[in-house]
Amino acid sequence: MDSSTAADHPDLRPAAHGVARLLRSVRDDRLSGPTPCPEYAVRELLAHLTDLSAAFRDAARKDLGPTTGTDPGAAPPALRDDWRAVLPRRLDELAEAWRQPSAWQGDTQAGGVRLPAAVAGRVALNELLIHGWDLARATGQPYAPEEASLEVSYEMLAPAAEGAGESGDGTDGGGLFGPPVPVPQSAPLLDRVIGLSGRRPDWRPGD
Repeated sequence: MDSSTAADHPDLRPAAHGVARLLRSVRDDRLSGPTPCPEYAVRELLAHLTDLSAAFRDAARKDLGPTTGTDPGAAPPALRDDWRAVLPRRLDELAEAWRQPSAWQGDTQAGGVRLPAAVAGRVALNELLIHGWDLARATGQPYAPEEASLEVSYEMLAPAAEGAGESGDGTDGGGLFGPPVPVPQSAPLLDRVIGLSGRRPDWRPGD
């Protein structure tokens, strides 16, 4: 794969594998603990990761249906009893589906929204990175995604956050995930991406 193709078609495998590694250390007694997503405990976060992995896998395959047509905010995600087997498999399937050049062509659907496939692939990568960080922080694990993946997320999130607080109608603007948290440009790229997602890079359980 040449550099131009790599730039056009980001590899989702490092991010997916990074999330899968975190799953091995998630104890049952952590499932009810808080996460940086106020509406999710760890169990809901894992359920959301399970659902989005299926949705974006099928979006890559252009296998449009219930998995791609359902709004993730329509109902609280419910964690499957067999999540320890299902979620790693879905993460692998998601990453492999986006390795196909055809996945990045044309239009597709995710979360009930029709969008260019090239955008959907980047959204999928960003979801893995951000929610991987959520899970790592919630369960006290280290997290160090690849710089190349973080750069894709930063390039996607930064333009949406530029107008935050400057909507022109007296209301607060916001990024894709809500108002970004200010983070110095000298901070690590991961912290800047997390800030753009509306999260505090220094979040810890109990905050």
